[in-house]
Amino acid sequence: MNTLLSSLATGLGQGAVYALIAVSFVIIYRATGVLNFAQPALLILGTFVTSVAATQMGLPFAVSALLAMIVVGLLSVGIERVAIRPMIGRPPFSAALVTVGLFIALLVVAFRLFDSKPRTVGDPWQLASVCLGGETTESFGVTGCSGGVQIYENAIARFVISLVVIGLLGWWLTRSKIGLAMRATSLDQETALAQGVSVGRMFSISWAIGGSLAALAGALLGANGSVVQATDALFALVALPAIIIGGLDSLKGAVLGGLIVGIAMALTKTYQPQFAPWLGTNFDNVVPYLLMIVVLLVRPYGIYGTREVQRV
Repeated sequence: MNTLLSSLATGLGQGAVYALIAVSFVIIYRATGVLNFAQPALLILGTFVTSVAATQMGLPFAVSALLAMIVVGLLSVGIERVAIRPMIGRPPFSAALVTVGLFIALLVVAFRLFDSKPRTVGDPWQLASVCLGGETTESFGVTGCSGGVQIYENAIARFVISLVVIGLLGWWLTRSKIGLAMRATSLDQETALAQGVSVGRMFSISWAIGGSLAALAGALLGANGSVVQATDALFALVALPAIIIGGLDSLKGAVLGGLIVGIAMALTKTYQPQFAPWLGTNFDNVVPYLLMIVVLLVRPYGIYGTREVQRV
């Protein structure tokens, strides 16, 4: 039971980061109708900016992450204005192909700017953990938990930070004038224009938010002391099954899908080597896509996705 609870805690921490990435996809998709495949590159750029600020400039992790959000958010706005705005009125598939090209170009930029070497953002929580229902032990400088559930502080921090940011974003979208304008734009761009909403401005704001969230997810990705390199941008692609499971146009679905994926991967990583070793190593990376297929068979629009009805 303790192993199960510990795995669930780890999965919730990781799933919250997936939820953060999934929300960054959904924010842009709802506003522009474009599935932005450049998000993984924005995520890794956020990690690298955080790394430079934390390890080379000596800034605290929180300040470094905030700086990365600002830098990547501004970069995201520039990308939208230069590469995506001219695609308005074109088929969504064309704009999606442009974002694939942006993904490749931004990865090349990441390699060039940051010397294409592995980096770390530091280890703000190190291996500190909380022992629930047991006694804290220490051996050779490593803290353990005897007779209880050991939960690492980095998992708690990831979960709390991600959900607080998503919660504040949801509150802002429902309470502020800009948030209401963004929601109106996502529902019907022509009607929003008729009501005096600057659709272009809403596009820029949505890309700024999406880029900032991706940068924060990148900072949290490397916040457990692990080494991060540009190829880890593929980490963000796990968010695609999450948003499809939850619903491509639903913020609530993105959060739920991210948590489901995180928990499923953590439980698989814990129990699959014991009960199904014949599936091979790293099978937990396959689980999100299997879940996605199952959900699509039952609910083609996802758990909270908007059902589209076409009459012929």
